[in-house]
Amino acid sequence: MRYCARMPRFVNVAAAQLGPIARTDTRAQVVKRLIELLQQAHAMGCTLVVFPELALTTFFPRWYFASSNELDAFYEREMPGPETQPLFDRARQLGVGFVLGYAELTTDDDGTEHRFNTSILVDQQGNIVLRYHKVHLPGHAEHEPWRRFQHLEKRYFEPGRGFGVARAFGGVMGLAICNDRRWSETYRVMGLQGVEMIHIGYNTPVHNPPAPEHDNLSMFHNHLVMQAGAYQNGTWVVGVAKSGCEEGCEMIGGSAIIAPSGEIVAACTTTGDELAIARCDLDLCNSYKRSVFNFEAHRQVHAYGRITSQTGATPPK
Repeated sequence: MRYCARMPRFVNVAAAQLGPIARTDTRAQVVKRLIELLQQAHAMGCTLVVFPELALTTFFPRWYFASSNELDAFYEREMPGPETQPLFDRARQLGVGFVLGYAELTTDDDGTEHRFNTSILVDQQGNIVLRYHKVHLPGHAEHEPWRRFQHLEKRYFEPGRGFGVARAFGGVMGLAICNDRRWSETYRVMGLQGVEMIHIGYNTPVHNPPAPEHDNLSMFHNHLVMQAGAYQNGTWVVGVAKSGCEEGCEMIGGSAIIAPSGEIVAACTTTGDELAIARCDLDLCNSYKRSVFNFEAHRQVHAYGRITSQTGATPPK
């Protein structure tokens, strides 16, 4: 009998954590930092680099803007645009793909504007192969002066419509953003599409004004949800932070690459610009997808209707 060895499906991934971005930093300054991390990752054999949520600007939802002109400066109307094209060009030259989070402003033919917290997956030829709009928008929609800092994502963005996946880098790739990682539905919807690697950028403050008792658990919760999502869906998860003290707001780091087993295989140790790198075998997903989390064999969809039929909890009378 002839033995046919399987072709390995390895993806060398870099979680490209960013330190703080000041409100006065220009796009050109930030893109220069991204390119430097991209080049470092390439020098260490990576073919995919994952940047955080809103990687081109400071986390602007922490301020209330009465003027749309002031707010608009934080959004991208095209991707790539003149200021981000150098990142695409350098990535194409190196043959490295990347994930990039940014604020997106689009306009319909009738003039209606849409604002999204967006993430894109770019292949090694510089093509955008997957675009995702953040679904689970945290925070609040109105100015709340009692807060030490605002979290106005519900004011500045509209929620996305769902969780798509795409074939790229030899496997099935998915995207999510920040608060999405806390919701089990995020992983399961992509898991039901056979996802093998989910990329999640985040900007997470240490301090949670409505629930300060959670502050000392912020890093534990960060890893808990991503490790659970990886294991319960037999997928790699790459979580990447923008971290450090940004405009007076302390944000967690903890960028990590998590295996389908739920184990953290690489992690950043600082709160600045840093790479965590792992050689990810996409076929490690198979033993979980074919056994304990064989959805076709074990899921009982007749019992899950409540998940999509209501939002708030309704305890029994």
